[in-house]
Amino acid sequence: MWNKIVKQLFGLVIFLSCLVSWTPKNGNNKIKSFADHWQFIGVAIDEPDYMTWGASPIVGDDGKYHLFSERWPKQYHVDPGWRSHSEVAHYVSDKPEGPFRFSDIALKGTGKDTWDKYSTSNPTIHKVGNQYVLFYIANDNPKMPPHPANQNIGMALSKSLYGPWKRVGKDGEILTPPTDSLYWNYKATNGVNNPAFFQNPTGGYFLYFKSAKARMGLAIAENLEGPYVELPFPVTTNETMIEDGYAFSYKGKVALLTTDNHGIMEAGGGILWTSEDGIKFTSYEKGFKRLSDYTKVDLKKATVLYGSQGRNYAKFERPQVLMIDGKPAYLYAASGTNIYGQDHTVNYVLKYVE
Repeated sequence: MWNKIVKQLFGLVIFLSCLVSWTPKNGNNKIKSFADHWQFIGVAIDEPDYMTWGASPIVGDDGKYHLFSERWPKQYHVDPGWRSHSEVAHYVSDKPEGPFRFSDIALKGTGKDTWDKYSTSNPTIHKVGNQYVLFYIANDNPKMPPHPANQNIGMALSKSLYGPWKRVGKDGEILTPPTDSLYWNYKATNGVNNPAFFQNPTGGYFLYFKSAKARMGLAIAENLEGPYVELPFPVTTNETMIEDGYAFSYKGKVALLTTDNHGIMEAGGGILWTSEDGIKFTSYEKGFKRLSDYTKVDLKKATVLYGSQGRNYAKFERPQVLMIDGKPAYLYAASGTNIYGQDHTVNYVLKYVE
């Protein structure tokens, strides 16, 4: 009797071991990273006479889908065009996949003796209460130097996505590098740039930004228009370069989606940083893959306009997420590689699939 029980238990152990080690052919038991959920759709913005970069999405009161992207005439190339001739353009579509059509210009550099004389760039669009909020960066001199140390962050408000947009305060400027030498980005050689906005559900407005050594910092305000008070330390732990953050709620945490320029996880990919409080981002996973991992790219036929020269892959830049019903639904991203061989940059769109 005892031998029979032992044989049965042994057989059960063998069965369970096989069950644990068995992997279905469809891989359904594999834990997906955030990057695995994106499916390449195609091009969201394509303006043949312009370079376009960094399309920030929002669903409008009109039920349409809106993108705010920087653009500049392609004859100025990616560099120096983005820092000397950028303007924030507004595009509209009936579908999140596009195609998006040009509607109007939301913001331009003032052309006057102001902090944002040149190049309104890297917009991100949000709605707070009954008004729309447009964050952007700009500079007062596109030559290097003083650029990029003279990059600062501004804000403009409108009751409508079609404008008019009014710069807040005296001149729209809401964030500059700190004047306290004890702060982590005192006299940062790249200023403060690439804003990512998060309305904290427990109170306060969080404004993330890139600064010294390409880390992400945080400034917090009680009121939307500020003042925004910078924390004296960076909120990400990276030693290698990241940028282009987008902030949103994800699975009960504060998420920050950034590029991964030099390979914290994969060079040319993206990182999804997560935080319990939105102040310290120590956990991360792959946020998106390389462009050439989502769709077939013949690099011999593609046009490399910026950032990928000499590499065997094409990469995304400036990721921006469209949230629908509180969940990530679409990813819009720029790239220095036009995979169709055209002579200008375009903005791509990917869909989140379970």
